[in-house]
Amino acid sequence: MNSEMVIGLAEKGIYTTLLVTGPLLILALAVGLLVSIFQATTQIQEQTLAFIPKIVAVLIGLVFFGPWMLTQMMQFATEVFNNLNMLVG
Repeated sequence: MNSEMVIGLAEKGIYTTLLVTGPLLILALAVGLLVSIFQATTQIQEQTLAFIPKIVAVLIGLVFFGPWMLTQMMQFATEVFNNLNMLVG
């Protein structure tokens, strides 16, 4: 196993991680922004107000994006396990 294979595997792993977590992070960011705008307009300065909507949004996102996320992770794991003989020896 040479350095190019290791770098390629690490690159694919990081890309898969970003691809899988991206939709949930964007969803949490959007909900946090909306809550922040709501807090600024109503002048409610409660720090814990942003957590509950974010948690609910991420859980709903997991319901919708969960099967796709699982498919992406399974494809990466299958690729790693199929190429395990090249990666180890």
